[in-house]
Amino acid sequence: MQRDKIKPILFSIIKHSSKEELRRQIPKDIVSGVVVAVVALPLSIALAIASGVGPEQGLYTAIVAGFLIAFLGGSRVQISGPTAAFATIVAGIVATDDMEGLVAATIIAGVMLVLMGLLKLGTLIRFVPYTITTGFTAGPCVR
Repeated sequence: MQRDKIKPILFSIIKHSSKEELRRQIPKDIVSGVVVAVVALPLSIALAIASGVGPEQGLYTAIVAGFLIAFLGGSRVQISGPTAAFATIVAGIVATDDMEGLVAATIIAGVMLVLMGLLKLGTLIRFVPYTITTGFTAGPCVR
């Protein structure tokens, strides 16, 4: 396995950008981060409450996940945030298994994602028709 393939894109951007490019880009990144935070933090609180957990869990999740995704992400333009479609899944787990069940489900999901990444199962998306992926992505936005 090549070392460059497993490095977060952040390190590659810093390494291959001039100081002038970084000087121009960093203020833009800070402004975009603040805008995302203004939207994502209240939304994460609302979705946490809708999921049956406390607002503080929503804040912790949004902040920790946001930093981890930004730091370990694989794209220059990647963004993350809370999603309403997931609130129903979390609410179901919390209703039947309390917070312990939610923690267990989160750990199991994380292990599955790492395994799928190691096995390169993301390449299977090319066999899913474009209309299906578009509908699945846009579906939660349609009323």
